[in-house]
Formats: sequence, C-alpha cells, structure tokens
Amino acid sequence: MQMKLLEGKTAVITGGSRGIGKGIALRFAAEGANIALTNIIDNEEFADAVKEIAALGVKAKGYVSDASVYADAENVIDEIVKDFGRVDILVNNAGITRDTLLMRMTEEQWDQVLTVNLKSVFNLTKAAIKPMMKQKQGSIINMSSVVGVSGNAGQSNYSASKAGILGFTKSVAKELGSRSVRCNAIAPGFILTEMTGRLPEEVKSDWISKIPLRRGGLPEDVANVALFLASDLSSYVTGQTINVCGGMLM
Repeated sequence: MQMKLLEGKTAVITGGSRGIGKGIALRFAAEGANIALTNIIDNEEFADAVKEIAALGVKAKGYVSDASVYADAENVIDEIVKDFGRVDILVNNAGITRDTLLMRMTEEQWDQVLTVNLKSVFNLTKAAIKPMMKQKQGSIINMSSVVGVSGNAGQSNYSASKAGILGFTKSVAKELGSRSVRCNAIAPGFILTEMTGRLPEEVKSDWISKIPLRRGGLPEDVANVALFLASDLSSYVTGQTINVCGGMLM
C-alpha cells in the first residue's frame, strides 16, 4: 500500500469552513493529515466542514478562534498541540475583502483588511513556530493573491495586505531555514469560490477571457499546490511564491 504524502502529520488551517481553506483541508485529509480547522464563528457550515473532513478517516477538530487577535492565536495553537501532540503544517488562509477606490476608502475599511489578512499571519505564525522549531521541522503556507503581486484598482487595502504577506514569507524563510522550518506563499488568481460567486456574470466572463487557460481556477487547483508545499516533495523549497492563476500573471 502506498504511503500517503501527509501520513501522521497535523495541519492547522485558518478560515477553513469553505472555499480555498476547505478545499485544502479535504486534500490534506485525503493524504492522511490530521486537521485542526479554525473559524471566527461557530456555525453550521463550520461544523459540517469538520464532519466532512473527519469522514475521510483522519482526526479532525474545529476551533472557534479569531486569527486577527494575538491572544486567540496563542491560545488556539496551545490547544491544538495539547489535542494533537504536534503542529507540522500551518496554512494561513483567513481573509476578507472591503473593496472600494482609495478616494472612498474609510480608515475602518483599511484597518479591517490589514488586521484580518496580514496581522493574523503574524499572530498564527509566531505561535506555531514554537512547536515547529522544537520538532526541527514544519511547513508554513501563506495564502497571498495575484493582487498582492500585481496590484488592482479598487483593492489597495487587499493588495497591500497580500503584498505584505509576501515580504513576511521571505523573511520567515530566512530566519527559520536553519531549523528546517519552511515558509512559502501561494498567490491564487481568479478562483471560483463563494466569494467570487457573488460577482456579476459579465465581470466573471471578462476575467476569464484574460486568462490564458480560459477558465477560473477551482479550490482543488490551489489545494494541489498547497499539498506539494506541505509535503516532503518540496523539502528544498522555501521563501517562494507560487502563482496559481492559469497564466494570468507571467
């Protein structure tokens, strides 16, 4: 029987109740990883996601925790280490958008996006590197965006948060490489999720017409790259950003 790629590893995934986060959780579980899922609220969608993951025969547990709050992040990682014994993989996936042109953007819209998207990455990473450094192994995967690489009108807050993640990722990779802890980023392009599902059809088809592969991506497309970065297949890859965008960014 072939050994699964993440057999016996524990993965922490923030904002994992739907979309890309849930796609990653299911892909990791299918490869044998035990899954600790965090979400800001305890709702039916979150409970269902945890059940769906557990049905794949791994240990799965949901934690209600606000990734953007420093103390919450510390506490949730402590709890996960108590429950699972270790943390091998961290996927920083929690994120929001508050899109509007800069001239109309409120201070609150700026602060909300930077806090949820960027500060949460600092919070969780800082907490998770303690057990990873002790184990002398770990893989941190930060969810950025093509918008963090190329910018986008009407998304200066979101772009700034996602670009900040890229600089953070490279710095962490340099600091922790000697401890065999790796840190990489994924920059998804136009991915078909609940979030993009709310866009008008003509906006969607306009986006898709600009993508060389002529389709929107699926959560699975991002999850497959995350699986590569989480597993030993990428044991010599750190500090990198992989664009998963159908060729939108070249």
